[in-house]
Amino acid sequence: MFKLKPDLLLGTASAATQIEGGDLNHNWNDWYNRGKIKDGTDPARANNHYDRWQEDADIMASMGLRTYRFGIEWARLCPTGDTVDETAIAHYREEILYLKEKGISLLLTIHHFTNPMWFEKKGGFTRSENNKYYLDLVALVVKSFGDLISEYITINEPNVYATQSFFYGDWPPGEKSIKQAMNVMRNMAVCHIKAYEMIHKMREEMGFKDTKVSFANHLRVFDPANPNNLYHKICAKLTHYFFQGALTKAMCLGQFKWPLKNTANIKPGEYCDFIAINYYTRSTVTNFGDGVKKGSYRNDLGWEIYPEGLIRCANEVYSILKKPIYITENGTCDNNDTFRCRYIYDHLKLLCESDLPFERYYHWCFCDNFEWLEGESSRFGLVHVDYETQERTIKESGRFYSEIIRADGVTEEIYEKYVKSQEYHY
Repeated sequence: MFKLKPDLLLGTASAATQIEGGDLNHNWNDWYNRGKIKDGTDPARANNHYDRWQEDADIMASMGLRTYRFGIEWARLCPTGDTVDETAIAHYREEILYLKEKGISLLLTIHHFTNPMWFEKKGGFTRSENNKYYLDLVALVVKSFGDLISEYITINEPNVYATQSFFYGDWPPGEKSIKQAMNVMRNMAVCHIKAYEMIHKMREEMGFKDTKVSFANHLRVFDPANPNNLYHKICAKLTHYFFQGALTKAMCLGQFKWPLKNTANIKPGEYCDFIAINYYTRSTVTNFGDGVKKGSYRNDLGWEIYPEGLIRCANEVYSILKKPIYITENGTCDNNDTFRCRYIYDHLKLLCESDLPFERYYHWCFCDNFEWLEGESSRFGLVHVDYETQERTIKESGRFYSEIIRADGVTEEIYEKYVKSQEYHY
């Protein structure tokens, strides 16, 4: 049992491409058209949230959610490199105003993995001269929504985007080059820092002094499979450094260390107003790459369930940047909703018992959605979606989460009702 921290707000998160739908000219629709989605499902369907946003907002309000992390779709706002769709801006403003009327605070994500094809064809984030297009987007977002939104995520998981798209080649554009992956990480770090400065400047000129900006940092624990094996230990440290260590210092502090070159003359400083962490799992390392600890509990994607890792990752970043901590994503693939209540309980309990300054917890995700390469086959939501009918149904885990918010923690009664009978699987 536990009580929520006094300053902790509980909410949920989503990404535009994963929920909105629409046959837009962006890289993930192109990836689908190239036959790259594992289950063959189409992001143009997703949850049709773009048309059903009011229904979804009403469900959020009924669950008592206090904060919501959401994204905008770049390809929708800017269908070509030199056009802006004012109707899309008006649409997002209407949705934002409605959510605020429901008493839900908002955190806006500007870039969440998806590029318009016109940007992709220019080389996207592989080329530093293209940074200006992303910064134009930032300026448009603040100009359009800056009077309504005070908190921003500039870029979601730049390390995941860079490695999946340019190292492993599993995501669009499907390249396999460590050099390109490092280029992308460097350029995204520069984009974040310049966006951080721009958002603050623009909102200050608009008369606002409550601006908060960060980036969503995907962190995981990298442990050697055998802690006594020197090779395992070296591989774990190097994997950690290349995947998240160097990039974290570049984006948080403007410290560009090898292999990330400071080609934009970024000055050292603090470029995050809060620490934003996306945490899911631990990797057990025997060589360069991911592994899963033998005998560990796993979710339906085979990821280890390791709640202690959330605190370990938070401690790691807090040691270099003393800022409030937002868990901007935490959740699990549980297709039948049989252990998600326990997952939420185990992670939140550790968070609430920690001395670290946690101020937000965003469960990933609000409703089942298009889960990138996995398509519709992996369910992370608190709300079930029937993709054929688009009917929404709050899951047992969603009711549990709602009760945590209303009770300001987990009582013995709530634990007995939702958590006690649930067990993880191997």
